[in-house]
Amino acid sequence: MTRSLNFPLLGLAAALFLSPLLLAVSGDDLKPNRQEVYGGGKIYDISHRYTPEMPAWESKEGLSNHLKLIASMKNGSFANVSEMKMSVHSGTHVDAPGHFIDEYYDAGFDCDSLDLQTLNGPALLVDVPRDKNITAEVMESLHIPRGVRRVLFRTSNTDKRLMFKKEFDSSFSGFMTDGAKWLVENTDIKLVGLDYLSFAAFDESPATHKVILKGRDIIPVEALKLDGVEAGMYSLHCLPLRLVGAEGAPTRCILIK
Repeated sequence: MTRSLNFPLLGLAAALFLSPLLLAVSGDDLKPNRQEVYGGGKIYDISHRYTPEMPAWESKEGLSNHLKLIASMKNGSFANVSEMKMSVHSGTHVDAPGHFIDEYYDAGFDCDSLDLQTLNGPALLVDVPRDKNITAEVMESLHIPRGVRRVLFRTSNTDKRLMFKKEFDSSFSGFMTDGAKWLVENTDIKLVGLDYLSFAAFDESPATHKVILKGRDIIPVEALKLDGVEAGMYSLHCLPLRLVGAEGAPTRCILIK
């Protein structure tokens, strides 16, 4: 008798508990919870959101119509389905060796061949002297210790919020060829991260890219979102899309303190 009475009571309790949740879910004030920082500052999302206003290489229009709803429930489809069309070098992304070296492209050194052990592990976030490209002199001044394999370089690109401006800005800060050579010859760095669409300064590419990509052991990660993160050591995690045959791929990157 007591057991049978508990079922309606439990049902009533569940209804009282769930009714506010059901109202919230069915209401018109639904809002997604978008975050940049998780766990009270323990996890930082350092990837940029893909929006029509995101800058695209040498474009005044940004990504524009990169996303299209090709099936809509409002139009009678049983599900919403979107289609994406954009360069693989859009937003936060990685470069594979075949990006600037055609021999590597033909040999299959694509994004699916990139080493996840390089893309994940301890990383150092450093501040580059503002309004400067990364030359050999700048690299030497940063005093990056031997043994550090992943370095994220925060430049004036972050201060200027270039990745939040629709029109491409060719004046962005990046690596000069001599800076890239210094990195290859004098450090143990195998992952180079920068805060705009290319790690190489506009006028220095493709020469700078070739210096970094020639050995097929250094991975550039470009267009990182580095605002609001203190300089220092973190655990970096980057997982590019496994695009077989592609010389670049969008990637989600996070830092864990």
